[in-house]
Amino acid sequence: MDIKIPLSSWIWIPTWSSEDNETPQIVYFRKILELDQIPAQFFVKLSADSRYKFYVNDKLIEVGPSKGDNQVWYYDEIDISSSLKKGKNVLAAIVLRYPLEHSKGNHGIWRTETPGFYFNGSYVDHGGKERTIIADNTWRTMKETEFQIVSESPYFAPLQILEKMRGNLKCFGWKSHVYNDADWEQARAYTTFEINRAVSPGNLLKRNIPSMNQLERQFEGISCVRQSDKKKEEWNDMLQGKHRIHIPPHSIEIIEIDAGELTTGYLRLAMSGGSGTSIKILTSESYAYPSENPNPYVNFPKKGDRTDSIEGMLYGFTDEYMVGGFGSNEEPEVYEPFWFRTFRFVKLEISTGNEEFTIDQYDYRETGYPLEIKTSVSTSDMSLDKVWDISVRTLKRCMHETYEDCPFYEQLQYAMDSRSQILYTYMLSADDRLARKCMDDFRRSQRYDGLLNASYPSTGPNVIPGFSIYYIMMLFDHMMFFDDKELIKYHFTAVDRILHYFDTHLNEQGLVGKIGGLNMQDRFWSFIDWTTEWDTTTGVPKAILNGPITMESFLYVMGLQHAAKLAEYLGRVETGNEYLLRAAKVQEAINAFCRGKNGLYQDGPGVEDYSQHCQVFAILTETVNKEEGALLLNEVLDSNAYTQCSVAMAFYLFRAVEKVGLYDRTKDLWNTWRTMVENNLTTCVEDTVNARSDCHAWGSLILYEIPAVVLGVKPVEPGFSKVEISPSVGYFEWAEGEIITPKGKIKISWKKNSYGVINLNYEAPIGISVISKK
Repeated sequence: MDIKIPLSSWIWIPTWSSEDNETPQIVYFRKILELDQIPAQFFVKLSADSRYKFYVNDKLIEVGPSKGDNQVWYYDEIDISSSLKKGKNVLAAIVLRYPLEHSKGNHGIWRTETPGFYFNGSYVDHGGKERTIIADNTWRTMKETEFQIVSESPYFAPLQILEKMRGNLKCFGWKSHVYNDADWEQARAYTTFEINRAVSPGNLLKRNIPSMNQLERQFEGISCVRQSDKKKEEWNDMLQGKHRIHIPPHSIEIIEIDAGELTTGYLRLAMSGGSGTSIKILTSESYAYPSENPNPYVNFPKKGDRTDSIEGMLYGFTDEYMVGGFGSNEEPEVYEPFWFRTFRFVKLEISTGNEEFTIDQYDYRETGYPLEIKTSVSTSDMSLDKVWDISVRTLKRCMHETYEDCPFYEQLQYAMDSRSQILYTYMLSADDRLARKCMDDFRRSQRYDGLLNASYPSTGPNVIPGFSIYYIMMLFDHMMFFDDKELIKYHFTAVDRILHYFDTHLNEQGLVGKIGGLNMQDRFWSFIDWTTEWDTTTGVPKAILNGPITMESFLYVMGLQHAAKLAEYLGRVETGNEYLLRAAKVQEAINAFCRGKNGLYQDGPGVEDYSQHCQVFAILTETVNKEEGALLLNEVLDSNAYTQCSVAMAFYLFRAVEKVGLYDRTKDLWNTWRTMVENNLTTCVEDTVNARSDCHAWGSLILYEIPAVVLGVKPVEPGFSKVEISPSVGYFEWAEGEIITPKGKIKISWKKNSYGVINLNYEAPIGISVISKK
């Protein structure tokens, strides 16, 4: 009996070898589709291992798939009918396949043992018959032979996106219907027996977030001409599309280009002629100065004025392209790196060979999550207007298919960072789609011992025990904003397992024991904050060298307290009471063993090191009352003798200042961000110690601070059904804004009168009960 095994809609190149599995590879796919009529709708489902770009008639349609893991793989569904035409149509895809080995590929992009491209589409023809088009052996395929990925660092290199490439005549015009693909191979079609639908990549789920923005952009202009026979104005005209730049043979041109702001986008260089021309494309966050740190692991340049092209130079990552020389004005040779780049400035270093080389166009497509900004604010402190602007931009640049710590260096979704970024997103847009994906990502990362991976999706382990607590706080925040009981119920078992880990690691004193240590030196990393004092211990209080750190006990308490409210919300009163009892016992231990003679909370039990952090978390967990907390906070704010909260922990510092009624003190705390503006940053820095990255969204604090605190709009019951409007006036004279909530916008304004009393006005949508405390 002849048994025909069904096809899976997955294909790959038939000559794939074991050697190909060891390095990143680019594989092309194309298919000619002839149509008598353009269908009203033509929906296609797309996916790949590891990443794809899909085109119809040379027009980019989608980039994907959304980041998943070994349990969940996503597909995109797109209607391509508007890009089709009568006659021959070209369906084309570029697939970037990463090796399985963690260090050889992008750390945030999963890959499986089955490389492939997935396509499944259908439409109704003019006769009313449904037609199905799948990825099968009618597709043609070819591997790119002139491409390689270059690691960005010999030490920590999570991106693996930099390219060294040569123009390949065999691929020139391959997305066109007139291209001759006779030399290409017939694709190998996977059967349903080969693609297990229970696991990735067969376990396909529909993309649960919007497609990323693809916005055509031009550069602002030339920031510096280092070496060129052309005038700056000529280069600027080329960037504006007014004319081309012709570079003679045997020339060297070095120019630096300004995008006007730090952004994320797909660079695109269109060129003609110039066979043998070498191009180096350096993408950079800013101008900077030589490093003063001899440690190669943290050998970051010294930063000041980010626009100082006179004394400074551009530091960053470099792609290299060797021009094939087959482009023309009518059909240019185009180089577009596969993955998006993060840049504010771009340096082009061009060295021509024996032929004249012409740049026809240089631009980019901005990409990122389509965040819709709906909240607007203003205050009497005009210096914060630009802080708001750079903070909005920072959040947007750190949102793609996941939240990201920094788009320039890592592009990894960390739990601590994401908790703050999610709150900022809620306050700006009331959009929880990426947040829901984030929480689900972390739930799937849970280990056998109950802890989550600190960053996820990630193809390798990365455990920071305290970061699991921030996931619990994410769930609490979502409850208060959106009142989705099913979501909380779905995640609650993961919450209990996290807390069980900490409970089983209490020491004889009743404190959380030494569960972590220094980065890359201990089993787990006990990161708390990037501070000057803790720089040599990789962001961990130095008390870790003697034993446990107090902050991990505080984090456990905070997790228990938030989990108790989640349990109460679900009607699990006994569980919530159990959590509160456990929290109280740890608080007793902290008060018994972690307070110095000066009354301050120590960084570790019996260790005479002190930080703002422990006082902040003592206040936030109510381990100390408000009156005493205010005394402790004033002490550590008034003296630099104590380790200061950096940008990463500023959100929690501001919460403590608010809680104990010291909001006047935020006037000086904003100086960190005012300095960013003075240094001509267009985004918020990662920290003020090494300033590794110029774009890190845990620094977008103001996006929560002004709407939720200065204007005072906070939910007091799940789902924003009841709102407290209680402005923390502090040093401000007036403030106003329109604050988006899941139930609509709240318009609010207040102003101090001559007696220091505020006059408060607000309008709230129907369905929101308002409690006003001013």
